[in-house]
Amino acid sequence: MSPRIDHIGVAVRRIEDHLALYTDALGLGGAHVEEVPSEQARVGFVPIGESDIELLEPTSPDSVLTRFIDKRGEGVHHVAIEVDDCAAALARLKAQGLRTVDDAPRPGARGTKVAFIHPSATGGVLIELVEYGQARD
Repeated sequence: MSPRIDHIGVAVRRIEDHLALYTDALGLGGAHVEEVPSEQARVGFVPIGESDIELLEPTSPDSVLTRFIDKRGEGVHHVAIEVDDCAAALARLKAQGLRTVDDAPRPGARGTKVAFIHPSATGGVLIELVEYGQARD
């Protein structure tokens, strides 16, 4: 598989305040919303072509997302790239000396494994690596 953009993550205070923009005003498909306790977040995926827009709502006042929104306001949080093997991709990046947020993949939304590359290694962009365990729905 060739790497592709899986989704663009957008940090928001409340998913419901923004869903209508994507689903109604822009005419994109219906959203899939779920809670990701390990990330202290609710996420809403809105499909657009072969990718998604992921709305990220913090569920805890001390979460990374809350701190992000408090510091920078709502807006683009990360770019996610689908990979075949998250652990192997992470190991390869670390071997090349890139700073990562994660030492090993962790559970993500939609049954995925995810890991993040630190913005200091990517020109200021938080990059998420995403591995689907089974065929994508």
